Amino acid sequence: MDDQEFSTRPVPADRQVAWWRVGLVSAMVSFSLPTFLTGAEVFLAMDNRDAIWAIVIGCSILASLAALCGAIGTRTHLSSYMLTRIAVGHRGAAVANLAFAISLLGWFGVNIDLFGDAVVRLSRDALGVDMPVWIAEAVAGVLMTMTTIYGFRAINILSMWLVPAMILVTGVFLVSSLGQRDWSATMASTDVSTLSFGHAVSAVVGGVIVGAVIMPDITRFIRGWRGALYTALLSYLVVQVVVMTAGGLAADLQGSGDLLEILLAAGLGWGAFVLVIAGSWVLNALNLYSAGLSVQASIDAPTLKLTLALGVLGTLAAFLNILDRFLDFLFYLSIVFVPVAGVIVVDHFLARPAAYQETYLDEVDAVSPTALMAWAAGSGVALAGAGGWLTVSGIAALDAMVVSASL
Repeated sequence: MDDQEFSTRPVPADRQVAWWRVGLVSAMVSFSLPTFLTGAEVFLAMDNRDAIWAIVIGCSILASLAALCGAIGTRTHLSSYMLTRIAVGHRGAAVANLAFAISLLGWFGVNIDLFGDAVVRLSRDALGVDMPVWIAEAVAGVLMTMTTIYGFRAINILSMWLVPAMILVTGVFLVSSLGQRDWSATMASTDVSTLSFGHAVSAVVGGVIVGAVIMPDITRFIRGWRGALYTALLSYLVVQVVVMTAGGLAADLQGSGDLLEILLAAGLGWGAFVLVIAGSWVLNALNLYSAGLSVQASIDAPTLKLTLALGVLGTLAAFLNILDRFLDFLFYLSIVFVPVAGVIVVDHFLARPAAYQETYLDEVDAVSPTALMAWAAGSGVALAGAGGWLTVSGIAALDAMVVSASL
């Protein structure tokens, strides 16, 4: 990430690109291991037909949110962290951006944890080579951090090369899963549900809610606002649904949530390596890129040193084993981050559209009490719903956004 990433100012016209180049980056994120894993967890926890509906509804919510947030990015060409700064003020944004950065580094750790375990097991099962997991995690951390240092352009180039391979691997994975059982038998599954429909939708939303909320980080490079809509639809209503369903159907067929066993049982071989390495690489480079933008929006720090420091912290987070409570982690992420998007969307489109013009960037208030209170209230309502004390729609992520946006 160089000094031309425009962390605190709009992306100039000569650095803006066609929407499909940004769409490839966003779609690449949907091919990540956490996406497959979320689909597997949802399918194993409830009836197959309900699981598919939960995925479609959850991805529709994500697509809508990503389209709104992404459109703001294309209209202002500002990063999500500068948008947060305008909405909640300088000091309020410091708190929000710190929360964003912590979450993104947590996701960085989740993906390195997944990556390390997957590479070690695939090396042993497919190549007969034993490798210490810490080596795989360290190498992953270095590669992902180095990609991030070169900025969005490097992430874009990497995605352009890897997306075709990921489409091929996922297609083989899906065909293999469907080929072992006809569709009517799959839909006739009557597994006992251990996850409510609302919690399943929230898990789907929570799995990538951070990506939808920070969509301006990449859509600010798009020339026209329609590009943000196309990017959101491609990423969440097409790729995300297909990837989650592929992971879910394969998990249901194998009766296991162990994604590596599922990949090997599907006969992917080297394709499994492509899926593990490619998906994790682009996703984590983007996570670290956005984490750096969030910190830089509040703290004036040298870009290179900041990126290296965050890369080290994110790699260390891989040892915290947050996969043990993966669904809970996703669920509470949705509660915390959806309200921020609701506040920014309403503030930009309805309350104070003029505040988001470049000429007003130096006139941002120190803090916006109403925005912070709206965010806190939305999170409180969603937490109450999660605890069973209060239910509005039954979907905590949606409750949080609606309450905060309304206030």
